[in-house]
Amino acid sequence: MGFEQATIRVVRQREFGELRAAIEQIFAAERVAKYLKVLDGRRIQVRDLEAVLKENALDEAAGSRPGTAAALYGSLPVSDKGQMREFYLSKIEEVGPVLRARFHRVYEYS
Repeated sequence: MGFEQATIRVVRQREFGELRAAIEQIFAAERVAKYLKVLDGRRIQVRDLEAVLKENALDEAAGSRPGTAAALYGSLPVSDKGQMREFYLSKIEEVGPVLRARFHRVYEYS
């Protein structure tokens, strides 16, 4: 029997869904380079979700109003925030090696 992650119920489903959709949008093949370029220009590490939200980088790459993603994230309870952080981290690991090499500064550990 292999590892099976426990399922945790999402409390604030609407907000969680909107933020998840925005993250999926910026990690779409045609948009991810723009997002990484925004992070690189602002010297934000891709794994630092709080800095990404504080600097409105996710909003800029998604074409939404500044502060939208941060407000959605801020409205989530701790359990939902943890799940969102895990989802975001899983999406950054899906970025292909060519883009990761091109934007190596945003991917390196500080």
